[in-house]
Amino acid sequence: MTGVSIEEHPVGGGGPYAITTGPDGALWYTLVHRGRIGRLVPGAAPESHPLDADCGPTVVTPGPDGALWFTEYRAHRIGRITTGGDVTSYPLHTAECGPFGIAPGPDEALWFTETAADRIGRITTDGAVTEFPLPVTGAFPSAITAGPDGGMWFTMNQADAIGRIGADGTVTVHPLPTPAAAPVGITPGPDGALWYVAIAAGHIGRITTGGEVREFPLPDRSGRPHAITPGTDGVLWFTEWGGNRVGSITTEGAIEVYDLPTPGSEPHGITLGPDGAVWTALETGALARVTPT
Repeated sequence: MTGVSIEEHPVGGGGPYAITTGPDGALWYTLVHRGRIGRLVPGAAPESHPLDADCGPTVVTPGPDGALWFTEYRAHRIGRITTGGDVTSYPLHTAECGPFGIAPGPDEALWFTETAADRIGRITTDGAVTEFPLPVTGAFPSAITAGPDGGMWFTMNQADAIGRIGADGTVTVHPLPTPAAAPVGITPGPDGALWYVAIAAGHIGRITTGGEVREFPLPDRSGRPHAITPGTDGVLWFTEWGGNRVGSITTEGAIEVYDLPTPGSEPHGITLGPDGAVWTALETGALARVTPT
Protein backbone atom coordinates (compact mmCIF):
# COMPACT_ATOMS: atom_id res chain seq x y z
CA MET A 1 0.00 0.00 0.00
CA THR A 2 1.57 3.27 -1.10
CA GLY A 3 -1.09 5.89 -0.49
CA VAL A 4 -4.75 6.66 0.03
CA SER A 5 -7.43 8.91 -1.32
CA ILE A 6 -9.40 10.74 1.38
CA GLU A 7 -12.73 12.46 0.76
CA GLU A 8 -14.56 14.36 3.48
CA HIS A 9 -18.36 14.39 3.53
CA PRO A 10 -19.82 17.12 5.81
CA VAL A 11 -22.69 15.95 7.99
CA GLY A 12 -23.14 19.07 10.11
CA GLY A 13 -21.95 19.92 13.58
CA GLY A 14 -22.76 17.96 16.67
CA GLY A 15 -19.70 15.79 16.93
CA PRO A 16 -19.69 12.66 14.75
CA TYR A 17 -18.05 10.21 17.13
CA ALA A 18 -18.64 6.51 16.42
CA ILE A 19 -19.56 4.98 13.07
CA THR A 20 -20.71 1.59 11.81
CA THR A 21 -22.27 -0.03 8.76
CA GLY A 22 -25.92 -0.87 9.28
CA PRO A 23 -27.95 -3.80 7.94
CA ASP A 24 -29.55 -1.45 5.39
CA GLY A 25 -26.27 -0.71 3.58
CA ALA A 26 -25.96 2.76 5.13
CA LEU A 27 -23.41 4.29 7.47
CA TRP A 28 -24.79 5.05 10.93
CA TYR A 29 -23.02 7.39 13.33
CA THR A 30 -23.52 9.14 16.64
CA LEU A 31 -23.70 12.92 17.02
CA VAL A 32 -22.51 13.06 20.59
CA HIS A 33 -22.93 16.82 21.12
CA ARG A 34 -26.38 17.14 19.56
CA GLY A 35 -28.13 14.04 20.85
CA ARG A 36 -28.85 12.56 17.43
CA ILE A 37 -28.12 9.43 15.40
CA GLY A 38 -27.01 10.08 11.82
CA ARG A 39 -27.37 8.01 8.69
CA LEU A 40 -25.52 8.37 5.41
CA VAL A 41 -25.89 6.39 2.22
CA PRO A 42 -22.68 6.95 0.26
CA GLY A 43 -23.50 9.38 -2.53
CA ALA A 44 -26.66 10.74 -0.90
CA ALA A 45 -27.39 13.56 1.55
CA PRO A 46 -27.01 12.81 5.28
CA GLU A 47 -30.00 12.53 7.58
CA SER A 48 -30.32 12.29 11.34
CA HIS A 49 -32.82 11.24 13.99
CA PRO A 50 -33.35 13.14 17.25
CA LEU A 51 -32.77 11.72 20.73
CA ASP A 52 -32.84 13.47 24.08
CA ALA A 53 -30.59 16.47 23.46
CA ASP A 54 -28.21 15.82 26.37
CA CYS A 55 -28.13 12.01 26.33
CA GLY A 56 -24.63 11.81 24.80
CA PRO A 57 -24.95 9.02 22.22
CA THR A 58 -21.51 7.47 21.99
CA VAL A 59 -20.91 4.08 20.33
CA VAL A 60 -23.31 2.52 17.81
CA THR A 61 -23.39 -1.06 16.49
CA PRO A 62 -25.68 -3.32 14.45
CA GLY A 63 -27.80 -5.62 16.60
CA PRO A 64 -28.91 -9.19 15.95
CA ASP A 65 -32.48 -7.95 15.41
CA GLY A 66 -31.89 -5.79 12.33
CA ALA A 67 -31.78 -2.54 14.34
CA LEU A 68 -28.89 -0.36 15.52
CA TRP A 69 -28.01 -0.23 19.22
CA PHE A 70 -26.09 2.56 20.95
CA THR A 71 -24.93 3.78 24.33
CA GLU A 72 -26.26 6.98 25.90
CA TYR A 73 -23.24 7.96 27.97
CA ARG A 74 -24.72 10.94 29.81
CA ALA A 75 -28.24 9.53 30.20
CA HIS A 76 -26.98 6.13 31.46
CA ARG A 77 -29.16 4.20 29.05
CA ILE A 78 -28.92 1.83 26.11
CA GLY A 79 -30.71 2.96 22.97
CA ARG A 80 -32.14 1.14 19.97
CA ILE A 81 -33.01 2.68 16.60
CA THR A 82 -34.65 0.90 13.71
CA THR A 83 -33.51 1.57 10.16
CA GLY A 84 -36.72 3.56 9.84
CA GLY A 85 -35.75 5.85 12.71
CA ASP A 86 -37.93 4.57 15.59
CA VAL A 87 -36.06 4.97 18.88
CA THR A 88 -36.40 3.11 22.19
CA SER A 89 -34.25 3.68 25.29
CA TYR A 90 -33.63 1.28 28.17
CA PRO A 91 -32.47 2.60 31.56
CA LEU A 92 -29.73 0.67 33.32
CA HIS A 93 -29.88 -0.70 36.85
CA THR A 94 -26.75 1.09 38.06
CA ALA A 95 -27.11 4.86 38.31
CA GLU A 96 -24.44 7.18 36.85
CA CYS A 97 -22.70 4.23 35.18
CA GLY A 98 -21.58 5.91 31.94
CA PRO A 99 -22.15 3.23 29.28
CA PHE A 100 -19.63 3.58 26.45
CA GLY A 101 -18.75 0.57 24.25
CA ILE A 102 -21.36 -1.80 22.87
CA ALA A 103 -21.19 -4.83 20.56
CA PRO A 104 -23.30 -7.85 19.62
CA GLY A 105 -22.37 -11.09 21.32
CA PRO A 106 -22.57 -14.70 20.15
CA ASP A 107 -25.70 -15.17 22.29
CA GLU A 108 -28.08 -12.89 20.32
CA ALA A 109 -27.69 -10.15 22.96
CA LEU A 110 -25.73 -6.89 23.13
CA TRP A 111 -22.84 -6.45 25.55
CA PHE A 112 -21.67 -3.06 26.80
CA THR A 113 -19.23 -1.40 29.17
CA GLU A 114 -20.03 0.82 32.14
CA THR A 115 -17.06 3.15 32.49
CA ALA A 116 -18.02 4.74 35.80
CA ALA A 117 -19.30 1.59 37.52
CA ASP A 118 -16.61 -0.99 36.66
CA ARG A 119 -19.20 -3.29 35.18
CA ILE A 120 -19.94 -5.14 31.96
CA GLY A 121 -23.58 -5.22 30.96
CA ARG A 122 -25.69 -7.45 28.76
CA ILE A 123 -29.01 -6.45 27.22
CA THR A 124 -31.34 -8.72 25.28
CA THR A 125 -33.19 -7.43 22.24
CA ASP A 126 -36.34 -7.10 24.36
CA GLY A 127 -34.53 -4.89 26.89
CA ALA A 128 -33.68 -7.25 29.78
CA VAL A 129 -30.45 -6.04 31.42
CA THR A 130 -27.88 -8.01 33.43
CA GLU A 131 -24.76 -6.42 34.91
CA PHE A 132 -21.50 -8.10 35.92
CA PRO A 133 -18.96 -6.43 38.25
CA LEU A 134 -15.28 -6.42 37.33
CA PRO A 135 -12.65 -7.67 39.79
CA VAL A 136 -10.74 -4.37 39.40
CA THR A 137 -11.89 -1.00 40.69
CA GLY A 138 -11.28 2.18 38.74
CA ALA A 139 -10.70 0.18 35.55
CA PHE A 140 -12.82 2.41 33.26
CA PRO A 141 -13.87 -0.37 30.84
CA SER A 142 -14.17 1.22 27.41
CA ALA A 143 -14.56 -0.51 24.04
CA ILE A 144 -15.87 -4.07 23.71
CA THR A 145 -16.05 -6.64 20.92
CA ALA A 146 -16.86 -10.29 20.35
CA GLY A 147 -13.78 -12.50 20.27
CA PRO A 148 -13.15 -15.58 18.16
CA ASP A 149 -13.37 -17.80 21.26
CA GLY A 150 -17.01 -17.12 22.19
CA GLY A 151 -16.14 -14.48 24.80
CA MET A 152 -16.48 -10.71 24.82
CA TRP A 153 -13.18 -8.81 24.98
CA PHE A 154 -12.87 -5.27 26.27
CA THR A 155 -10.29 -2.62 27.09
CA MET A 156 -9.73 -1.51 30.69
CA ASN A 157 -8.52 2.00 30.04
CA GLN A 158 -7.38 2.99 33.52
CA ALA A 159 -6.21 -0.48 34.59
CA ASP A 160 -3.88 -0.92 31.57
CA ALA A 161 -5.39 -4.30 30.86
CA ILE A 162 -7.53 -6.24 28.41
CA GLY A 163 -10.47 -8.16 29.85
CA ARG A 164 -12.56 -11.09 28.72
CA ILE A 165 -16.02 -11.99 29.95
CA GLY A 166 -17.72 -15.28 29.23
CA ALA A 167 -21.41 -15.89 28.73
CA ASP A 168 -21.67 -16.89 32.41
CA GLY A 169 -20.13 -13.61 33.57
CA THR A 170 -16.70 -15.01 34.40
CA VAL A 171 -14.08 -12.29 33.90
CA THR A 172 -10.41 -12.80 33.05
CA VAL A 173 -7.98 -9.86 33.21
CA HIS A 174 -4.82 -9.70 31.09
CA PRO A 175 -2.44 -6.95 32.30
CA LEU A 176 -0.56 -5.12 29.54
CA PRO A 177 3.25 -4.88 29.57
CA THR A 178 3.39 -1.10 29.10
CA PRO A 179 2.28 1.02 32.07
CA ALA A 180 -0.05 3.98 31.47
CA ALA A 181 -1.02 2.62 28.05
CA ALA A 182 -4.73 3.50 28.39
CA PRO A 183 -6.21 1.13 25.76
CA VAL A 184 -9.44 2.25 24.08
CA GLY A 185 -10.55 0.67 20.79
CA ILE A 186 -10.49 -3.10 20.27
CA THR A 187 -11.49 -5.37 17.40
CA PRO A 188 -11.02 -8.96 16.24
CA GLY A 189 -8.32 -9.26 13.60
CA PRO A 190 -8.14 -11.48 10.53
CA ASP A 191 -5.47 -13.59 12.27
CA GLY A 192 -7.61 -14.89 15.12
CA ALA A 193 -6.24 -12.40 17.66
CA LEU A 194 -7.67 -9.21 19.17
CA TRP A 195 -6.15 -5.87 18.16
CA TYR A 196 -6.38 -2.72 20.27
CA VAL A 197 -5.07 0.84 20.38
CA ALA A 198 -3.25 2.37 23.35
CA ILE A 199 -4.18 6.05 23.32
CA ALA A 200 -1.66 7.21 25.94
CA ALA A 201 1.30 5.05 24.93
CA GLY A 202 0.92 5.57 21.18
CA HIS A 203 1.00 2.00 19.99
CA ILE A 204 -1.15 -0.69 18.41
CA GLY A 205 -1.44 -3.89 20.45
CA ARG A 206 -2.24 -7.48 19.59
CA ILE A 207 -3.43 -10.02 22.15
CA THR A 208 -4.13 -13.68 21.51
CA THR A 209 -7.01 -15.48 23.16
CA GLY A 210 -4.36 -17.06 25.39
CA GLY A 211 -3.25 -13.63 26.62
CA GLU A 212 0.03 -13.19 24.70
CA VAL A 213 0.65 -9.52 23.88
CA ARG A 214 2.70 -7.79 21.19
CA GLU A 215 3.00 -4.03 20.82
CA PHE A 216 3.74 -2.03 17.67
CA PRO A 217 4.79 1.60 18.28
CA LEU A 218 3.39 4.30 16.02
CA PRO A 219 5.76 6.63 14.16
CA ASP A 220 4.31 9.44 16.30
CA ARG A 221 3.86 8.16 19.84
CA SER A 222 1.84 11.29 20.69
CA GLY A 223 -0.80 10.60 17.99
CA ARG A 224 -3.36 9.29 20.51
CA PRO A 225 -4.85 6.35 18.60
CA HIS A 226 -8.51 5.94 19.43
CA ALA A 227 -10.35 3.28 17.38
CA ILE A 228 -9.46 0.30 15.19
CA THR A 229 -11.33 -1.86 12.67
CA PRO A 230 -10.58 -4.61 10.15
CA GLY A 231 -10.35 -3.45 6.56
CA THR A 232 -9.76 -5.63 3.55
CA ASP A 233 -6.85 -7.85 2.47
CA GLY A 234 -5.79 -8.61 6.04
CA VAL A 235 -5.12 -4.97 7.01
CA LEU A 236 -6.52 -3.17 10.07
CA TRP A 237 -7.22 0.57 10.14
CA PHE A 238 -7.06 2.97 13.07
CA THR A 239 -7.55 6.63 13.89
CA GLU A 240 -5.04 8.99 15.49
CA TRP A 241 -7.21 11.52 17.28
CA GLY A 242 -4.29 13.68 18.43
CA GLY A 243 -2.31 13.36 15.20
CA ASN A 244 -5.16 14.15 12.78
CA ARG A 245 -4.41 10.96 10.88
CA VAL A 246 -5.68 7.54 9.93
CA GLY A 247 -3.36 4.59 9.69
CA SER A 248 -3.14 0.97 8.62
CA ILE A 249 -1.34 -1.99 10.16
CA THR A 250 -0.78 -5.44 8.72
CA THR A 251 -0.94 -8.53 10.90
CA GLU A 252 2.87 -8.60 10.71
CA GLY A 253 2.98 -5.11 12.24
CA ALA A 254 3.82 -2.94 9.21
CA ILE A 255 2.33 0.53 9.83
CA GLU A 256 1.50 3.34 7.42
CA VAL A 257 -0.12 6.63 8.43
CA TYR A 258 -1.92 9.29 6.41
CA ASP A 259 -2.72 12.91 7.25
CA LEU A 260 -6.34 14.00 7.01
CA PRO A 261 -6.92 16.97 4.68
CA THR A 262 -8.57 19.24 7.26
CA PRO A 263 -6.39 20.27 10.22
CA GLY A 264 -7.75 19.50 13.68
CA SER A 265 -10.58 17.27 12.44
CA GLU A 266 -10.51 14.96 15.50
CA PRO A 267 -10.97 11.47 14.00
CA HIS A 268 -12.65 9.03 16.37
CA GLY A 269 -14.63 5.99 15.21
CA ILE A 270 -13.70 3.98 12.12
CA THR A 271 -15.42 1.19 10.18
CA LEU A 272 -15.41 -0.70 6.92
CA GLY A 273 -18.19 0.88 4.89
CA PRO A 274 -20.83 -0.74 2.69
CA ASP A 275 -18.90 0.42 -0.39
CA GLY A 276 -15.68 -1.39 0.57
CA ALA A 277 -13.91 1.79 1.68
CA VAL A 278 -12.91 2.67 5.24
CA TRP A 279 -14.92 5.48 6.83
CA THR A 280 -14.03 7.50 9.90
CA ALA A 281 -16.06 9.96 11.98
CA LEU A 282 -14.51 13.42 12.35
CA GLU A 283 -15.80 15.12 15.47
CA THR A 284 -15.57 18.54 13.84
CA GLY A 285 -18.49 17.66 11.54
CA ALA A 286 -17.75 15.24 8.72
CA LEU A 287 -17.27 11.62 7.73
CA ALA A 288 -14.08 10.79 5.83
CA ARG A 289 -13.91 8.10 3.17
CA VAL A 290 -10.48 6.46 2.90
CA THR A 291 -9.55 4.30 -0.09
CA PRO A 292 -6.10 2.87 -0.92
CA THR A 293 -4.55 4.09 -4.17
